[in-house]
Amino acid sequence: MFFASKPAMIVYQEYPPLPALRPWLDCVWTCRVQTGATPVTHQVLPDNCIDILCQDQQDASFAVGMMTAPIAVVSHGLVQTVAARFKPGAAASFFQLPLCELSDGRTGLQQLWGRELAARLGDALWSEPLTNAQRVSILQEYLLLRLRTAPPRRQAGAADHAIAAIEAAAGQVRVDGLAQQLGVSRQHLALQFRQQVGISPKLFARICRFRAASAGMQNLAGQQDWAQVALQYGYFDQSHLIHDFQDFARSSPEAWLAGRRT
Repeated sequence: MFFASKPAMIVYQEYPPLPALRPWLDCVWTCRVQTGATPVTHQVLPDNCIDILCQDQQDASFAVGMMTAPIAVVSHGLVQTVAARFKPGAAASFFQLPLCELSDGRTGLQQLWGRELAARLGDALWSEPLTNAQRVSILQEYLLLRLRTAPPRRQAGAADHAIAAIEAAAGQVRVDGLAQQLGVSRQHLALQFRQQVGISPKLFARICRFRAASAGMQNLAGQQDWAQVALQYGYFDQSHLIHDFQDFARSSPEAWLAGRRT
């Protein structure tokens, strides 16, 4: 999710993944940012996803792990990006390490995939002028190549079922009850989440709830009863809603909503 200071020209587009990659990818996306002499800051909010980003500046290719707080990304001049966004819990097949090691960080593909494969991908994407569609196709070819060298796909476990349940409930679930329904301990579920998702199930649920609230609030008009809004999105009270907005947007709900309307 991008919010930019002005002036800047930003063109963002999402593409559906190839059928062979749909079990793992939410989408593939491109972004072209053109700034003037003044750098532009993008605020990126936690979204419970892991992305691979490949940029034309300094041949940068890297993975951004699960985020637990917003980050500010500064762009200067022309920056072109082609990227893949993984579904929660699906990135492990492409990185083959506990995903908690990527959380709240940016890790180069050279470290994750090896220098040779990362360099080949960068050359294929940026050595010649290409359309966005061509670059999207190239990135997916390399993801398929990486997938073919991964271990056999594991059967769905407790974390996979928990992800589906939490997302279906927009984060309005209790982890203790969910673990009991799945027939595992809370500790076992938390361990699986750290390895396969990157964060704890409780934090995953909080971000799901925050995303539902922030998306729904953009349709609100006029003065708001924030206590009622909090209850609508499953918060115990208004203070819990405010706390999540401070953690995940560094803003109060009222200020965040006002910023979206300007």
